[in-house]
Amino acid sequence: MRSSFFGLNVAITGLYAAQRNLDTVGHNLSNINTEGYSRQENIQRASRAMLTYNGSGMVGTGTEVVSTVRIRDAYLDYKYWSENISLGEWEVKSTQLTELERLFNEPSMNKSGFNAIMDSFFNAISDLSKNPSDLSARRVVINRGVSMAKYFNSIATHLEKLQSDLNESVKLKVDEINALASQIAQLNQKIHTFEVGGDVANDLRDQRGVLVDKLSKIINIDVNEVVVGKLPNGENNTHFVITVSGKALVDHVNGYKLEVVQRDKKINVEEDIDRLYDVRWEDGNKLEITGGELKGYLDMRDGNEGLDQGNGQSPRFKGIPFYIRRLNEFVRKFALAFNEGIVQTAGGTDSWIKEHAGHADGYGMQKPGTTVNPTGIRFFTMTGWSNIDNKTTELTSDEFIDNADTVDDIVKKYKLITAKNFSVSGDLLNQQYGEYNLAASLDSGLGEDNSNLLNFLDMRENSHLFSEGTPEDYMTSLIATLGIDSQQAAQFFSSQENLTSHIDNRRVSVSGVSINEEMANLVKFQQAYNASAKMITTMAEIYDKLINGIGV
Repeated sequence: MRSSFFGLNVAITGLYAAQRNLDTVGHNLSNINTEGYSRQENIQRASRAMLTYNGSGMVGTGTEVVSTVRIRDAYLDYKYWSENISLGEWEVKSTQLTELERLFNEPSMNKSGFNAIMDSFFNAISDLSKNPSDLSARRVVINRGVSMAKYFNSIATHLEKLQSDLNESVKLKVDEINALASQIAQLNQKIHTFEVGGDVANDLRDQRGVLVDKLSKIINIDVNEVVVGKLPNGENNTHFVITVSGKALVDHVNGYKLEVVQRDKKINVEEDIDRLYDVRWEDGNKLEITGGELKGYLDMRDGNEGLDQGNGQSPRFKGIPFYIRRLNEFVRKFALAFNEGIVQTAGGTDSWIKEHAGHADGYGMQKPGTTVNPTGIRFFTMTGWSNIDNKTTELTSDEFIDNADTVDDIVKKYKLITAKNFSVSGDLLNQQYGEYNLAASLDSGLGEDNSNLLNFLDMRENSHLFSEGTPEDYMTSLIATLGIDSQQAAQFFSSQENLTSHIDNRRVSVSGVSINEEMANLVKFQQAYNASAKMITTMAEIYDKLINGIGV
């Protein structure tokens, strides 16, 4: 049987429900700018009805709020995390390839670009060919050669510095992954503690979602909520699990770590700097990285596409080692052709022929006080340990070529040249007689004709000096490859950014807080509160009349 104050109790439930709904609206509005916040709603229903005393039916007992839920579409979260992996990878690649383009300083209109450097060098040779005995013109040729060498030295040094920076970025990203995994595991513990007790950890779940968003951009993750039983309130008891290539990074309340270890040996023997990091699980197991920012950094740091390593470890991507290798190939072949007249045979095989006379075959000018024209001198050599100066310096021809006789022996020496150590010979850099050693002539007479200089000018137009053609064709091809890769990476990044933004916008449209909607709810629940309050006032007047007015 219902009490005499039954109507008052019904009105009070409406008052409490309206108050709780207003609290939720206030919470939503307070967090409108909170990252990752999901709009919350109360689940309200009629409270359990009572049977009438005579069995003629049931009487409503009011209303109750049974729970507060997050408005969230799990499918959109999983879709976002999946696409965010590619976004992170291509953002890194696009940024780093753009940096490489700036490093090469092209197009050719740039005064410090390769074409400008090459033009300057051969223009100086052309000017000297008009007066081969002009010492100042000879010095200009040598200086322009030094500028060319320094161009390659500078690029190679910057590429090594960039590879070192990428290596540090790999370590920083691994540290960030471990920190995020630890934070997610701690939130899982808090969420589990709340929800086992029957509460709903909406805000904690939002915080966890933000961390997973960040993690998904760094490395390829798979996210699952595994049902392991039932909670006391009847809801599913789930464990939140994040895996990387099938192995758990976060398993409910347990977080596992990655680590970086310095390599015992180089993947790219000639192109890699020392002490590069490999990434693996802390327990020593191998880790397969297929996406995210970490994948982008590793591909840019290690990628050497086109080189058969024989170990399958180098990523099939044109990263820093690829461009270092191509620059090394250029300076070796150019120096070999310029100095020795030796070029690689057609077909790209490791076979070499002496095609024309080189600088070493020509003759310089007689130095003051001598009667012999210097010969056998190389224009380009490399920096290394000088037995004459007992320090690292530009090697002379005698220090660079150790009386090698066969073409194959000479080629082996030139394989020691890299873009970083490429230099003009110490014979030509001699402050007193260096310009006399420039071999302008192929005649052992006075050494003042231009026959060898004309040979150099012809070499510049040699279309089979490289497989790509002339020296300019080789570098143009290399820079064009970089430009195409950079443009492609930018397109992939832009496309992925648009796709990810579209998915995120859909998430916001579902989960985000709308001021207009919340203000409408505010008015609605305020009116409900006022109506319940009015009901209580009305019931109070009835009871006052009943108790104090009847029978007086």
